[in-house]
Amino acid sequence: MQLVDRKALLQIAPLWRLGFRPFFLAGTAFAALAIPLWLGVLAGWWPAWQPAGGALGWHRHEMLFGFGAAIIAGFLLTAAQNWTGRPGLSGTPLAVLALLWLAARLAWLLGAPLWLLIPLELAFLPTVAVVLGRMLWAVRQVRNYPIVGVLGLLTLADLLVVAGLAQGNESWQRQGVIAALWLVAAMMGLIGGRVIPFFTQRGLGRTAQVPALPWLEWGAQGGLVLLAVLTASGPALQAQAWLGALFALVAVLHGVRLARWHDAGLWRVPLLWSLHLAYAWLVLALAGQALWHFGLLANASLALHALGVGGMGGLILAMVARVSLGHTGRPLQPPPAMAWAFALVNLGAAARVLLPPFWPLGSLLLAGAAWTAAFALFVWHYAPMLCRPRLDGQPG
Repeated sequence: MQLVDRKALLQIAPLWRLGFRPFFLAGTAFAALAIPLWLGVLAGWWPAWQPAGGALGWHRHEMLFGFGAAIIAGFLLTAAQNWTGRPGLSGTPLAVLALLWLAARLAWLLGAPLWLLIPLELAFLPTVAVVLGRMLWAVRQVRNYPIVGVLGLLTLADLLVVAGLAQGNESWQRQGVIAALWLVAAMMGLIGGRVIPFFTQRGLGRTAQVPALPWLEWGAQGGLVLLAVLTASGPALQAQAWLGALFALVAVLHGVRLARWHDAGLWRVPLLWSLHLAYAWLVLALAGQALWHFGLLANASLALHALGVGGMGGLILAMVARVSLGHTGRPLQPPPAMAWAFALVNLGAAARVLLPPFWPLGSLLLAGAAWTAAFALFVWHYAPMLCRPRLDGQPG
């Protein structure tokens, strides 16, 4: 561990001491506010509101590049300190990065001119990648270089979206967002493949965690990146049997991973079953996309929302709940209300995926209400932790 000035770090306001604090708080608060705004659009409450790209384009983009990117940044900027033994981003540089994220969100929300929106939007992820990359390069930590690569691909997906916005090309915007969703799935697979078996072993007191199988890890993760590339370039957005076979194969690979991690005891521990259920939504999303490509599922959006709501949303909620406890010096015992929050995000996913054919608008309102309540519970219980010093008096 690199020596740092502990006294100087303790003089920094707690919110700016490490990346998880501002970005977990901002990302989850954004998740709790953005979905009610979107539901208001569906209900016709504010017809005059015109965000960049229109209300649908805003919803699509911001749940990935607003909410998702904030949590990814907070997690990686915090984890990199543990991975490398070097101090993480803190103080004024961290505050400036958070303000950059916020400025881009406001630019989309208020429909700012493209000359302002585009540079604000395209600056955030590359900055995170550079900060992370420098920390990894300093200790030559090759194992984590692929994470920087995924951040680069996410930036290219975002570039495709804003190019579509500038050119009025709806197809480019959709391709970029859905490609980014599969790249987030790749990040879920990469990080989840490390932490889910580890947390399960530690949480249940097992003597050893399930060992990784290199062929399975590379196949599962490579498959998700390939699906993202095929989406960004267009082919995966048209139903084709060979793509159905590819999606099915990747679903099997991730299903095998999940089955290998399973332990009957995890269902007694909310911080564990929430992680496993979120990963199950990823498997379900891949299977749903396979069915759509085979012509057996009418609406591809249902599978994509299984990934976005149940997979991404569920894994984010489970991870921020655990990471925030550990990095604020607290026991790994979340507030009892978080078990309800985990259940609510899964209820929202089920409503969004299973009910639209039978209850179109009502299912969306139910899903949105469950999602909002889940993230509002996190903000209510965790905001004080994120804004106060660690309980053990340590910096960070």
